[in-house]
Amino acid sequence: MGINTTKGINRRRFLAAAGLGATGAALTACTGRSPAPPAAPTTTPPVTSAPATTTPAADSIDYSALRAKLAGQLVTPDQPGYSTARRSYNPLFDDRRPGAVAQVSSVSDVQACVSAAAGTHTPIAARGGGHSYLGASTPDNALVVDLGRLSAISPQPDGSVVVGAGTRLIDLYAALAAAGRCLPGGSCPSVGVAGLTLGGGIGVLARRYGLTCDQLTSATVVTADGTVRTASPGSEPDLYWALRGGGGGNLGIVTSFTFSTAPAPSPTVFSLRFPAGSVGQVLGEWQHWLAGAPDELWSNCTVTVGSPPTCRVGGCFLGSPAGLAPLLTSLAGRAGVQPVSKYSKQMSYLDAMRYFAGCAGDSVAQCHLSSAGGALGRESFVASSRVLAAPVTDLTPVVRACTGPAGMSVIFDGLGGAVGRVAADATAFPHRSALATVQIYLDTTAAAQAASTAQVTSVRDELAAVLGPGAYVNYLDRTTPRQDYYLGNLARLTQVADRYDPTAVFSTLGR
Repeated sequence: MGINTTKGINRRRFLAAAGLGATGAALTACTGRSPAPPAAPTTTPPVTSAPATTTPAADSIDYSALRAKLAGQLVTPDQPGYSTARRSYNPLFDDRRPGAVAQVSSVSDVQACVSAAAGTHTPIAARGGGHSYLGASTPDNALVVDLGRLSAISPQPDGSVVVGAGTRLIDLYAALAAAGRCLPGGSCPSVGVAGLTLGGGIGVLARRYGLTCDQLTSATVVTADGTVRTASPGSEPDLYWALRGGGGGNLGIVTSFTFSTAPAPSPTVFSLRFPAGSVGQVLGEWQHWLAGAPDELWSNCTVTVGSPPTCRVGGCFLGSPAGLAPLLTSLAGRAGVQPVSKYSKQMSYLDAMRYFAGCAGDSVAQCHLSSAGGALGRESFVASSRVLAAPVTDLTPVVRACTGPAGMSVIFDGLGGAVGRVAADATAFPHRSALATVQIYLDTTAAAQAASTAQVTSVRDELAAVLGPGAYVNYLDRTTPRQDYYLGNLARLTQVADRYDPTAVFSTLGR
């Protein structure tokens, strides 16, 4: 994922030269893979795999009239900036041709776009960071509402923070760190806060502080009728429930979020690389080790497909290296396998977020895509997901599924702790009792996309028979049933969507 050429060196080549292998830092940033240690101490879209809702044939939006209503810019195919404006994170979607991209700069701009789409039955899609695994924020012939200009970050005296829906995670983490605060969230620095939050928000601080959506206290939303609503426990409570894990772009367009925050910790990050052939022992014990670990410890286990597969355990501990050491010793002892390399280092909150973002040592500005003036490249990939509902006794089928041509990663990202102390029906995110989410990820090219998709799907289906029901909505694919993303919460989600979007202006839940 992501070859960086803007800094004068191929990032994958740099990692290989440093003896860290081909699991690149930029690749790590957006898959949730624990980064390989440095060479020396110095990882939103429509929620549906069902047929799209049947609506009347689209009339044509009068884009000239819409442009006149916007304070921001409206970019149409006849304009020079169109090719750049329509581009999403994954180059596999570069052939998508939306009808227009509205680069909105106010809530009223969003209202104008929603009203225009609703009045003509034109598909509409919100774009935060553009990282949808299905390219759902860049559909053909649709009006794309690009929220990138709505990126203000306002820490409040009470410890909360108001965040524009177009904010990228690295900017949010930097602003919070300057205020001495933190928010649990994902690792990919260019991901938008909107898609992350609306799908739940898994991250390296989740076991201590919960999901990103668990910190959401209110959201400003433009719903299908063009109304600006505040969703909070005391205002539009059903909408507030649905926005916390119900998936981006399903119930309206969120323009800002208010989160509670916590004092910024100084995490100790770590990485243990284990020898080839030890996946069964390491992953088998990792499940039980993590389940019994204190909330201050978060970890994932990244399995690299091969013959035989290999694995690395990484994560962070909200404490000192001395406090972490016995926990890591315990894992190796229980597995009966010693790591071939080990790394740990205590860092500031912001440095830890940069480490997990794959841009340790870079400035915040460099932790952006090159299109935004940064040093990171885009990433061409296919992916899917499952959920590890509980520890698996016989991991033979898992190891078998991960044995094959090299290049794919299967990433077990830990849950539990604070995540599991929220009831499954308290928010739309249903996987509260699960031990981990599981991402199946494969770098690919446009020419190899079909073959890569088949390979990922095959591994997903093999794992599904072992791991239990469930999939993570922020890792959408085209063939996973939507029931797997929401489990017992799907019926209520559909009811909320019917209430706030009765004519399916948004591509909601496969209705």
